[in-house]
Amino acid sequence: MNRNTFTYLKIGVLSIFLVGVIACKHDDQDEFTFNGLDDSYTIERLRVLNIPTNASGSVTWSINDSIISQNSELEFISPTAEAYPLTLKINNKGNEQVYHSKIIVTKEKTPYSKYIAKVLEFRPAVGQFMNEIPEYSPGNTAANMLQKANESLVGGNSTMISLGGYGGYVVFGFDHTIPNLNGRDFKVLGNAFFGNDAADQRSGSCEPGIIMVAYDRNKNGKPDNDEWYEIAGSEYFKNATVRDYSITYHKPDENKTPVSGTEFWQTDVEYIKWSDNLGNQGFKTKNTFHAQSYYPLWFTESSYGFSGTRLANNFYDQNGDGSYWVGKSYDFGYADNAPNNDEASNIDISWAVDRNGKYVKLPGVDFMKIYTGVNQEAGWLGEVSTEVAGAYDLHFK
Repeated sequence: MNRNTFTYLKIGVLSIFLVGVIACKHDDQDEFTFNGLDDSYTIERLRVLNIPTNASGSVTWSINDSIISQNSELEFISPTAEAYPLTLKINNKGNEQVYHSKIIVTKEKTPYSKYIAKVLEFRPAVGQFMNEIPEYSPGNTAANMLQKANESLVGGNSTMISLGGYGGYVVFGFDHTIPNLNGRDFKVLGNAFFGNDAADQRSGSCEPGIIMVAYDRNKNGKPDNDEWYEIAGSEYFKNATVRDYSITYHKPDENKTPVSGTEFWQTDVEYIKWSDNLGNQGFKTKNTFHAQSYYPLWFTESSYGFSGTRLANNFYDQNGDGSYWVGKSYDFGYADNAPNNDEASNIDISWAVDRNGKYVKLPGVDFMKIYTGVNQEAGWLGEVSTEVAGAYDLHFK
């Protein structure tokens, strides 16, 4: 072997050795990249405190002897103002490090409200209460109607708005994060009631609306598309529930000659045409009880539509002669699905699922979207339309 060959070999071996040493050192450093906790963290009550670690291995967060999270990033929220002793344990390949701190939860400077603080969107579907609840005035714009929805729903003296038929929705938010604690976390108000003459005790006028919730993870003050999750109510996993359902409503010609039906209440059985992505189509009937336009008069589009989850029809003709239509209450998880004093109108944030139907763990929610979940005509009662009369935090003190 000549001198040059030996020199190159020596350099090559040395390079491999150094790379190995550096790689080992890098791996060791990666085991604990966390720089430790602060001595304390301060957050207002009903606000989410985020503490990231970016640590590999198993992570355990605890307060006193109770484990509160095993995620790499802690999302902590408390409804009460007090101090909490915080312990973090990170275990990587048998090497455990323990950190101590405390979370100081303070009272908010400006008192929160447990009720809706702001309505962000109001886009109803067609229906017999459209342009009445809330009332449309000539010249009103979408901004005017949104303001009327705010006047109806914000605060503790809320009144009611109608979302119309399938898909019609309202989006609103709170001035704090409603925490995801044990049990049910918030209530959505509607006008559902159980009928005295209904064969099923939990039936009457129940018009279930799908509930979507959003946690403002990026703290930008609005619900982003990737922050929405559906509350998986009692019907979510049933075969009769349709996912990714879409419907389109077509603007009617209010001056056309009405097509009267065989029943006295059927003013125009070919009033508003609709079609869906399942190949179905039909008309929404205009009835004798409501003479105004059923199409939102502030909409300029010749047609518009909605997409989401569609629940099975829940109204049925109890007497068989069309005189008594009854809407069955689903077990849990929907708006306007049970009386306001019923447990079924209380919602658990832990029921939230992602688009694949997988349950997600949210620290709380800041926004809600309610939309009518059924596409059905219930005889002389008209379309099944979810009404919303407010919402509030059940944990608020």
